[in-house]
This record gives sequence, C-alpha cells and structure tokens, in this order.
Amino acid sequence: MTGWSIVGTISGTSADGIDLAEIKTDGREVSAFGPAETISYRPETRTRVLEAAAKKGTDREAWPNLARAVTEDHAEAIGTFLGKHGLVPDAVVFHGQTVWHDPDKGETVQLGDPQLLADILKVQVIGDVRLADMAAGGQGAPLVPVYHQALARSLVGGEQEPICFLNIGGVSNLTFIDGDTLHAFDIGPGNALLDDWIRRHGAGDYDAGGQISAKGKVSEDRVADALSHPFLSVPGPKSLDRYSFSADFVEGLSLEDGAATLLAFTAGVISKAETLLPKRIKSWLVCGGGRHNPVLLRRLQEELSGDVVSADVYNIDGDALEAQAMAFLGARLLAGLPTTFPETTGANGPVLGGRLYQPGE
Repeated sequence: MTGWSIVGTISGTSADGIDLAEIKTDGREVSAFGPAETISYRPETRTRVLEAAAKKGTDREAWPNLARAVTEDHAEAIGTFLGKHGLVPDAVVFHGQTVWHDPDKGETVQLGDPQLLADILKVQVIGDVRLADMAAGGQGAPLVPVYHQALARSLVGGEQEPICFLNIGGVSNLTFIDGDTLHAFDIGPGNALLDDWIRRHGAGDYDAGGQISAKGKVSEDRVADALSHPFLSVPGPKSLDRYSFSADFVEGLSLEDGAATLLAFTAGVISKAETLLPKRIKSWLVCGGGRHNPVLLRRLQEELSGDVVSADVYNIDGDALEAQAMAFLGARLLAGLPTTFPETTGANGPVLGGRLYQPGE
C-alpha cells in the first residue's frame, strides 16, 4: 500500500488541548499508527476560546485576533511534536477551533489560519475541512465516520457488526456500521453540560472518574423532562453546537445531585438515539473523554442493547482517534476520495472536503 505520512490536529469544544497524531495511510487503509499526544493551549487562549464559544456566534469582531492565537498555539504544538518524534510529514491537517456551528443557517466557524500555519511550519497544510460539506447542503458534521469505517474493517472485524462508534466529547455523536451501510449523526450533549456544572461549582474542570456523580441522586423527573427536547427525536443526519443545550433543568440541585442528573441525561440522550438506528447494535465502541468515566459507562451498559466497551479494547486509541481521523481525511483529499456522504452529514452527494495550502503562497 502506498500512502503518506500525515499529522492530524484537532481541539474539541472543551478546548482542553490540541490533539496531535501521525498515521501512514492512503486514505483507504491505515498502514501504521504513529505517535499521538495532547498539548495544552496557552491558558489565555483557552479562556478566550471558551468565552467565544459561549457567546454563540456573537462578538465576531474578536475572532480574527483569536484565530491568530489559535494558529500560533498550533504552530508551537506541532513544531514540538514533529521535533520530539523526528517526523517529516507529507502534510499537516489543521481542523482549527470550532467556536460556532449552526447548520440550519449553513454556518460553521473553525478559527485558525491554515496559510499562516503552512508558512510557519514550511509544510503543506490541509484546512477548511468542513466547508465543502456545508456548501453541498450538509451539516458539516460529523466528519469522522469514514475513518470509523476503516477502523472497523481493519481492527474490529465484521462478526461484531452492526457496531456503533460512540464518541462522547463535549457533544456525543455516533457512527453506525453494518457492512457498507454507514449512518452517522450528532446525538446530543456529551460531557459539556456536566463539565460546565463542575466548573461552575469550583470542583475542577470535569467529573474525574465520575466520583462526584457517583455521590449524587438522580432526579429522574428532570431527566425525563429534558429528554423531551425535539432534537433528540429527529432522525439523522443532524448536528448541533456545543451550546445548543442548557443545564438549566438541574438548577437548584446540589453539586452531587446535579452532576448525577446531568450524567443520567447524557446516558438517556444516547439511549434515545439508539431508537433511531436501523438495527440492534451488537457492540458500542466508546471513544472520547467520556469513556474514562466508569459511572457513565455502567449507566450506558444498563440502558443500551449490545455490549458497551472502550474502543481501547480493540487497540483503538480513543484519545487520539479524532486527530488520526483528521489525518485520514487529509489523505482522502490527496487521493481524491470523498470525506463525507449523504448518510453521514446529509450532503447532496459524496463530498471531497478540505483545501490544500502550500507554504510561501
């Protein structure tokens, strides 16, 4: 198999760091998984990113300066990563930092300057990975399903299908795979509401190990009311912004009871999404930060059909997966292969996503 060495980068909606990963791939299969790590934003950059996202598409005059800060932080992180691991990639994929996503208005904003990054690194950079899909009538998300499908074929095996890759980041999304059948959509809130609740109470940045949620009592009535949100019953493809949902429904509860209720809501949202799938799932492969929360995984095991396991069980790096996926999408652009499809984003046909930026242009 011929292919390229590509470094993928992404920072999720929690802005807790820049994920970097190198793979060797031809855009169809992965021939080698290289190093991966997460490098933090400068604290002031992270604060500004979270503030910008919380403003839900307003205060746009602040975006250009923030885009430069995001780019500079990426340049430093990527330079450190390449030097540490002795990498000379054929390309770097720069997802940028999402601060606003409104597919109903055909708008998605990932802050960052791919041309500036290419000029600094002296490496060709692939950016604008969501824009072509939006232009083709798609939701611009989720982008990872075609990579999930490649992993399912190479690492999981068809006997486990139908399977779902379940990514629990700030937002939860899934990829349903059954042979060549691929469906994907954003589910609803993942860790975001719980993270915000913990942070507001000065108890840290997230519920480490589910220890706070485990001490609380779930308000089942509040969970049931929150699960009536119309978005949760709409079939995919669909996507949402990190701030599309609110934690207002747990106001008045204690730290522990609010955390337990928000965790139960996250699990309930995922359980409701299962009813939108065409077949019963044999295995749920959990990726993203949510897989580190044993309380959440136990609740999912109770509510979902099929087995619920960390993706790591199949030697899939659940922390690096999205950065690896960005690299994979970059290889597909170089190979002239589509990155999104009507079944994954609602685009009007297969879409070749991304744009190539050469250094010095």
